[in-house]
Amino acid sequence: MSTLIVLILLSLPVLVGLSLWRSGQRQARHRQDLIEAGLRPDQRQAILAAVPLIARLPEDLRPMLEGRVALFLEQVAFVGCDGLEVSEEMRLSIAAQACLIPLASDLWYEELTTVLVYPGAFRSRMVSRDGYVVREEEVVRLGESWSRGQVVLSWADVAAGAADPEDGRNVVLHEFAHQFDDLSGDTNGVPVLAEGQSFEEWERVFLRAYMRLRRRAETGRASVLDTYGAQSHEEFFAVAIEAFFERPGDLREDEPELYAQLSELLNLDPVSWR
Repeated sequence: MSTLIVLILLSLPVLVGLSLWRSGQRQARHRQDLIEAGLRPDQRQAILAAVPLIARLPEDLRPMLEGRVALFLEQVAFVGCDGLEVSEEMRLSIAAQACLIPLASDLWYEELTTVLVYPGAFRSRMVSRDGYVVREEEVVRLGESWSRGQVVLSWADVAAGAADPEDGRNVVLHEFAHQFDDLSGDTNGVPVLAEGQSFEEWERVFLRAYMRLRRRAETGRASVLDTYGAQSHEEFFAVAIEAFFERPGDLREDEPELYAQLSELLNLDPVSWR
């Protein structure tokens, strides 16, 4: 083998690495350009009209939200199902609500690729196992979050949830809470915690609040948290996120330690937005 061929073969890994580095640099610059460019005035107005909750945001958080919405729209493909045509207003509404969760966090929905939007509630096949017995049934859902980079939503329920920012029921926040939770590698109610946040304290507060909701659900007592969250730890986290953004004052009063943990996790304090 000639010296020239040997040199070429030896340099190939370096050239490939350099090419990948340059590609990564270009992607990072493009991403930063999107974030800094934000949204057009008409897009901003469309979001405010569809999602009244956004009007509560402090001025210093609005450019951050706009940047994340721009990145979301660039990254994610919206697919209409059952004949639904997804408009720009629909995309903006979903993106704005989804981006509230990682708004002030260092985390992002890196693996998210697709949002499927149905006109209304949709049927989904659910498989459950009990030992060697496998059961399969169709259930009606308003939303689903998949670990393979997809979220499924009912537009009718997206619009209704956004229109009432104080009822603690928001399907976009709920499903994207699952996506945020899944950034840890598992959707289990233990997301990637903020830097310096204590896992032991999170676990203590989370489990106690979860058990309180379960007892309330069993006895029919009212709660600021949707009793759907009593089903599992991951559903508890999702309904807690809904209440955190839509009923922050009630959540802080009813579950002060849980509110404090969510506030530390997301680096946000929605009570102060009012």
